[in-house]
Amino acid sequence: MAAPLSKRHGAIVAMLLCITLGLALSFVLARVADVRWSNAVLLVAPATLVYAIGTGFSAFYLCRAYPLSERHPAAILVVMGVAALCAGLLWATLLQFLNSVSLLLELPWIGMALRPSLLLLFFGLGALLYCLAVAVHYLLLEFVRARMAEQRGLEAQLMAQEAQLRMLRTQIDPHFLFNSLNSISALTSINPASARTMTVELASFFRQSLSMEAHKKISLQQELVLIRHFLAIEQVRFGERLRVEEAIDEAALDCLLPPMLIQPLVENAVKHGIGGLMEGGVIALAARRLGSLLQIQVGNPVDAQQTPARGNGVGLDNVRQRLLGAYGHEASVHWLRQEGGFEVTITMPAQAGSSGE
Repeated sequence: MAAPLSKRHGAIVAMLLCITLGLALSFVLARVADVRWSNAVLLVAPATLVYAIGTGFSAFYLCRAYPLSERHPAAILVVMGVAALCAGLLWATLLQFLNSVSLLLELPWIGMALRPSLLLLFFGLGALLYCLAVAVHYLLLEFVRARMAEQRGLEAQLMAQEAQLRMLRTQIDPHFLFNSLNSISALTSINPASARTMTVELASFFRQSLSMEAHKKISLQQELVLIRHFLAIEQVRFGERLRVEEAIDEAALDCLLPPMLIQPLVENAVKHGIGGLMEGGVIALAARRLGSLLQIQVGNPVDAQQTPARGNGVGLDNVRQRLLGAYGHEASVHWLRQEGGFEVTITMPAQAGSSGE
C-alpha cells in the first residue's frame, strides 16, 4: 500500500511542479513578447506539460543507461548534451507548431507573433531544464544506490553478529564439556548427589547459552545467570579450591551488553588462574554503573612464575573485537597483571532497556 501511495504523491508533486513551471514561463513570455498573460498561459502551459513528461522519461532512462560509476564522464557529457539540445529543439518546435495551428484556426486568444529570438529563448531554456532534470535523476539514483548499499551493509553486519555469536558458542572450551562429563562420570559412583547437581547445572548452562541466539543484547542480570551456572559446575570439579566473590551494583543489573561477553573472561580466570594453583583462589566479579558508563571487572589469582598466556585463544581478543563492533571507541577493555593477580576491566556505555534488542 505504501508504494502506490508514494508513487501517487510523486506524480502529484511532479504535476504541480510542471504547472508552476508553465505559469512562470508564461509570465516570462508575456513580459518579453508584450502579449496578454492569458494567451501566454494557454500556449505555454500545455507545451510545458508535454515537454516535462517527455523529458522526464527520457532523462530517467538515459541516466539508467549511463550510470556515473560505470560510464566515462566524457561519454556521459556528450550523450546528455546532445539529448539536451534535442529536447530544447523539440520544445521550441512544439511551441511554434501550437502557435501556428492557433493562428491558422484564427484563435486570437491563443496565438501570437513569436519572434525567432523568443523561440531561441525557449530553445535555450529547454536545453537548460533538460540538464537540470538529468542532474535531479542522477541525484535520485545515487540516493537510492546509497540506501541500498546501506541496507546491504546492515544486513551483512547483522549476519556477521549472528555468525559471531554462533562461533563464540562453538568456541566454548571443549575441555570444559569433556572435563564436566568426566567429573560427572566419576561422581556417579562416589557422590551421586554431586553428580546430579553437576548434570543439572551443565544442562542449565547450555540451555541458557542457546537461548541467547536470538538476542543482540541481554541484560547483565541474564549474563550473570549464565556465569553462575558455569561457576557452579566448576566448583563441583575444583571443590574448595574455587571460591567466588561478587560485588554487583543493583543499578547495573538492567544494563544491556552483548551476550556471552563476560563468560569467556570467567572461563579464562578458571582455566589460567585457579587451574594452575594447587591452593586455588578467589575469582572476583564486580559490576557497577558510573553515570553513563557500565564498568565490569573480573579478577583472579595467578601463579607468579607462570608465563603470561591470557591473551591467547578466545578470551580477551574476542571481547575486544565484540566491544569494538558493538560500541566503537565508546567502549574499552584493559587488563593488568600484577604479582599474584590478574584483572580485566571492561568499560562500555550503560544502555538500559529490554533484552533482545
